Amino acid sequence: MAAYILRRLLLVIPTLLGIMIVNFTLVQFVPGGPIEQIIAQQQGQGDVFAGFAGGGGDNLSEIENDLTLGGSGGEEKYAGARGLPPEFIEELEREFGFDKPPLQRFLLMLGNYVRFDFGESYFRKIGVIDLVLEKMPVSITLGLWSTLIAYVISIPLGIRKAMRDGSQFDTWTSGIIIAAYSIPGFLFAILLLVLFAGGSYWQVFPLRGLTSDNFSELSLIGKIGDYFWHIALPVLASTIASFATLTLLTKNSFLDEIKKHYVMTARAKGLTENRVLYGHVFRNAMLIVIAGFPAAFMSVFFGASLIIETIFSLDGLGRLGFEAAVARDYPIVFGTLFIFGLMGLLIGIISDLMYVLVDPRIDFESREG
Repeated sequence: MAAYILRRLLLVIPTLLGIMIVNFTLVQFVPGGPIEQIIAQQQGQGDVFAGFAGGGGDNLSEIENDLTLGGSGGEEKYAGARGLPPEFIEELEREFGFDKPPLQRFLLMLGNYVRFDFGESYFRKIGVIDLVLEKMPVSITLGLWSTLIAYVISIPLGIRKAMRDGSQFDTWTSGIIIAAYSIPGFLFAILLLVLFAGGSYWQVFPLRGLTSDNFSELSLIGKIGDYFWHIALPVLASTIASFATLTLLTKNSFLDEIKKHYVMTARAKGLTENRVLYGHVFRNAMLIVIAGFPAAFMSVFFGASLIIETIFSLDGLGRLGFEAAVARDYPIVFGTLFIFGLMGLLIGIISDLMYVLVDPRIDFESREG
């Protein structure tokens, strides 16, 4: 197993390198880089920094303070740069590192990333790591609680459906969870806001944020209650679609195991149904469900966070990545890509380890051989 883990860890390096090469190459062909963004802003042609309002614009302010509008002759490298002195454009290129060839910039970036130095945002005077850590609580809240709730409800429900396969209970619950799965997450989130957050009916839950303004003044019990009061709607909105997949996966896994010969043998020996179910079937049936927990958490953590964060006015990683992409804030774009790509690859290894933990009979070494 140690050799398998070592091989998987070594495979992370070329995989991550490939991800960075593909995305860096694509960015070279995308119009509207950070310099073009600043030029458009100065010419009054866009509001590309609106998403960064309130997030600190010290770097941008310093750049704007250096601007001197005036005539300039010669051909311009950037569309819309007429009226800006060439010296200023060159200064911008040095500021953002675009005075170097793409290959050199890419190698310098990788060298910094190996040391986990992701630099600073172009338009905020703050490091990429600090930004990620600042936004992390929101995304962890959505990902962790959504995954836990889905597992706590779906696994017992799936087992119950397997034991009563074909009954009215099985039919009705299947209809309900499939209907819930078919509802788009953003539509369900809006519905929750309209019904329970003061939209048109009841003001039961707060409209935005993870905590109240007076959170620091509350008691420990009050802080816990305030936290769960704020996350109730966002977590429910991000969880609703995951019930169907996990419940049906659990049900089908149990049905497959229940039909096997060792279950009939256990029943023939006079074991109780609960003993057969939880002593023999559970471990085998839950293998794929439990082992998939890390991947399920990551999918919720990064998948639906942008829409949920936007609807419920939560400032998390989803909005950070979207705003960085719109403003072409490449340190954030590539820094988060590297961090989350690395996390995703490591989660894949952890998922394999979970399989072995749940069922020690699994041997990845022999499978590879």
